[in-house]
Amino acid sequence: MEPDIRVEDYLDDKLQSTTDFEHLDTLISSVEYQRSQLQSQLDDATRELDEARRSSADRSAALVARIDEFQKLQKSIDVRLRIIAESDAPDEAIRRLEPPMEQLRNVDLAYRYLLLLQDVEALCQSARSHLPQDPKAALEPYTRLKQLAMRLKELQRQADGAAVHLVTHVAAAADKLWDEMKQTMWDELEAVLAKRGWPSVDPDSDADEEWLRCFEKLLDLQVPEVLYSPTTVSLLPIDVMAQIFVKEFRFHFLSDKPTSNPQLITAHCFPWFLALVEKWEDFLRDNFGSILASKFGETEAARQMVYMDPVCAFITSMLPVMREKIALTIAETSGDTVFLSSLLSQLMTFDERLRSGFAYDGGDTEEGWAGLTSEVLSQHFRTWLEAEKKFALERYQTIMSTPDARNIDYDFAAAGKTKPTFAAVRVTDLLRSVTAQYERVRRFSHKLRFLVDIQLTILDEYHDQLRGTLEAYLSITSTVGRAFGVTKEQLAALEGTGALETLCKVYGSADHIVNALRDWSNEEFFVTLWEELQSRARAAEDQSNLAGGMSYDHVRDKTSAAVGKEEDGGVLFDETIAAYSQRRKRAEEFLSEALVESQRKAFKAYLHRPQWSTIADDASGDLTVTPELDEPLRVSCLPGFSLTSSQRR
Repeated sequence: MEPDIRVEDYLDDKLQSTTDFEHLDTLISSVEYQRSQLQSQLDDATRELDEARRSSADRSAALVARIDEFQKLQKSIDVRLRIIAESDAPDEAIRRLEPPMEQLRNVDLAYRYLLLLQDVEALCQSARSHLPQDPKAALEPYTRLKQLAMRLKELQRQADGAAVHLVTHVAAAADKLWDEMKQTMWDELEAVLAKRGWPSVDPDSDADEEWLRCFEKLLDLQVPEVLYSPTTVSLLPIDVMAQIFVKEFRFHFLSDKPTSNPQLITAHCFPWFLALVEKWEDFLRDNFGSILASKFGETEAARQMVYMDPVCAFITSMLPVMREKIALTIAETSGDTVFLSSLLSQLMTFDERLRSGFAYDGGDTEEGWAGLTSEVLSQHFRTWLEAEKKFALERYQTIMSTPDARNIDYDFAAAGKTKPTFAAVRVTDLLRSVTAQYERVRRFSHKLRFLVDIQLTILDEYHDQLRGTLEAYLSITSTVGRAFGVTKEQLAALEGTGALETLCKVYGSADHIVNALRDWSNEEFFVTLWEELQSRARAAEDQSNLAGGMSYDHVRDKTSAAVGKEEDGGVLFDETIAAYSQRRKRAEEFLSEALVESQRKAFKAYLHRPQWSTIADDASGDLTVTPELDEPLRVSCLPGFSLTSSQRR
C-alpha cells in the first residue's frame, strides 16, 4: 500500500515539534470525529441514490402503463368511430332536431321583431306628443325612426332582401309619421289663415304675431328636410298659403270653364300666374323674408333663392299646377305643331319673366333654373324641331319661288357697295328668325340641333342653288356645253349684260352670306355656343355622340375643322363661310372673264379697221356715240357690282 501524500502533509502540519505529541490524543479524536462525519455523509448519499433509482423505476413503470392504457383507449375510439360511420343514427338525430331548432330561432326572431316594433311605436308616440307645441322636439324621435328605417334597408341589401315586411313596415311608419306631423302643423297654420280671411287681406298689411309664429314652427319642422334633401322641396308654410291659389288656378284653367281652353293658355293662364306673384311679392318679402333668413342664413341653403326669398318659394309652390296645365295642354293639342311652336315661344318668355323679374333660380345655384320649357323639350323636342325645320324649309322654298327672288336689291347698300339679291337678304332674315326661336333654349344639344338641322341645312341648300347657277353658266358658255344642247332661251338670257347680271347676282349673294356669317360669328350667342362646343369636343370620350345624337365627325364637317382642337381659332360657321367664299371667288373669276370677253367682242370691229377718219376741229360737229358702242358702254356702267370692291377682297 502506497502512502497517501495528503496524510503525510497533514501529519507534517500537525506534528512540527515534540511538544505537538502531547496533543496526539486530541488530534486522534478530531480525526476520528471527521471520519465518522464523512462516513455518515457517505451513508446518506448511498441511501438517496437507492431511493432515486427506485423512484425512476417506478416512474418508468407508470409511464409504460399509461402508454398501454392510451393505446387501448385509441383502439376503443377507432372501433366506436367505425361503428358510428357505419350507422345512420346521428343523421336521424340531426334531422329530428332541426324543426325544434328552427322553431326556436323563429321564436327568438319574432321576439326581436316585437321589440323593434315596440320601439317604432314608442318613437311615433313620442313625436306626436310634442305637436303642435314644439316641432323641434318632435323631430328628435322622428329622426331616430327615419335613421332606423334607413339602417334596416341597408341591412336588407346585405342580407339579400330578407325581412321584407319588417323593413317595409318601418319605412311606412316613418313616412306616415312625417305626413302626420306635417298635417298637424299644416292644420294649425290653416286655421290661423282662416281666421284672418286669407287671401282677402290687404297686400300692404303686416302679418300678426300668431301668424308669424305658426309660420316659423312649420318651418322648424321642415329644416332638416330642406338641408338634407337631394332635390329642391317646396316650403310647407308657403304651401299652406298657396293652396287657395292652386284651387283658384284649377277652377279657372283646369275645369270646364272657357278659360281652360288650351288655345288660351298664353292669353290667360300665364298672365294670371305672373300677376298673382307680382301682387303678393312685397307682402311675402316684408313679412316672411327675415324668418327664412334666420333659419337658412347660416346653412348651405343660403345660396338658394327658393329658400331665402319667400317670393321664389311661393313660385316653387305654384309651379306644380302650372306643369300640370302645360302637360294637359300639350296632350290636348297633340299634332298641332303650329300651336306647339307658339306655346314654346311663349313659355320661354314666361320662364324668362320668372328668372329676371323675381330672381327665381329653381334651387340651382350653378346653372340657374332650366325652366318649364326644358321640361317640355325633354319629351317633345324632336317634335318641335321637326315642325320648325318643316316651317323654315317651306319658308325658304317660298322665298326662292317669289318672282323677284333672283333680282338684285339695289337699295340694300349705298352706292359703290356690293348688292345681294332679294333672296339672299330674305334667307339671312329667315336664319335670324330661326336663331330667335332657339337662342333662349337652355340645353346645348338642343341649340346645336337647331343650328345643324335647320340653319346649316338652309345654308347648304342656298349654297347648292348658287353653285348650280355657276355650273349652268359654265355649261352654257363653254364650247362643250353649247355642243351638247343649249336652248335658244338660255343663250338669249346671257346676251348683252345678261351673263354679267347673272354672275353679279351670285357674287353679291355669296358675299352677303359670307359677311352675315362673319358678323354672327362675333355675336355673343354664337361665340358662347362655339366655346361650349369646343369644351365638349375636347372632353368627350364618346366620339359617336358628341351632342344630341350627332357624332364628332358630323358636327366637325358641318361647322368647323377646328372643333376639338387645342389651339385657339375657328368659328362656328367656318365650313359654310369657306363654301360661300369659294362660290364668290368663282363668280368673280367668271365675271372678270366675261367682262374681258364682252369688251373684246364689242370692239372687235374697231380693232380690225385698217383706216380711221379724222374728226373736224369744229366743236359743233356731231359727237353722237355710234350704236355699236351702246352695249360696251352700258356694260362698263353696269350697276350692282363694284370692281373696286372685288379688288379689295
